[in-house]
Amino acid sequence: MSHLSEISVRTKTVASIAVFSALYMILRLIPTVPMIGGVGTFSASDVIAPLYGVILGPYVGGFSVFLGTFLAIALGRSVSFMFLDFLTATINAVALGLLMRRKLVPVVVLYAILLSVFFVNPLTLLFVPLGNTNISFPFAWLHIVAFIVLLSPLGRRASQWVETLKPAKVTWGLAILVFIGTMMQHTMGNILFEVTLNQIPVIVGQLPIIPAVAYPGIWTTVFFLYPVERLVVVLVAVVIGVPLVRILKKSLFRSEKQPF
Repeated sequence: MSHLSEISVRTKTVASIAVFSALYMILRLIPTVPMIGGVGTFSASDVIAPLYGVILGPYVGGFSVFLGTFLAIALGRSVSFMFLDFLTATINAVALGLLMRRKLVPVVVLYAILLSVFFVNPLTLLFVPLGNTNISFPFAWLHIVAFIVLLSPLGRRASQWVETLKPAKVTWGLAILVFIGTMMQHTMGNILFEVTLNQIPVIVGQLPIIPAVAYPGIWTTVFFLYPVERLVVVLVAVVIGVPLVRILKKSLFRSEKQPF
């Protein structure tokens, strides 16, 4: 009986990866808005990346995002960040999968590393001037808010609320988790935006895709856009995710032994 149970779990894992990586591939092929200052466009898959972590867990969810990304590239999706763009959504899914497993410390450490790497990069604009005033505001203010939320009791309770499967608690828990995940994804994207489009080409003796002098202007523009963009992703993910999480957690993925 134990052997049959292990086969069933293994079969469920393989089937989940096949189905969800294919779904991610399809959504990855659907463009949404252009990347400000970058190359290519964002895709519809950005909305479901955090849901993969919540529903599938860190390993199956993360691998499904990874595989789906490269399947989309094989079908013609434009390549961004020197084939490293899979890292952004994969980090999102893995982090939320870990939080669903109550593994807070690895996510805190990962987020702290991402923020530190972004802050110390010389191409990063730490403070953005507000109009013609002498007032400047931290570029990464929303990322810092997300990190504080992660460290707060909400960071621990969010996954518990999702597990209750009660509509109101799932909504709040999912909103908190997706907010944290999407800001981690954005931080990773910012790092790749600097490293792959400027610093790596310069290191290997090539002309940068984006010159260093262009970054202050790009970051200033992004500063006013990214909070709206990220909050829209959170909103759409919650609207889609609440019924999806409740249905799948109640049926397909609720068992005594989960590989996810």
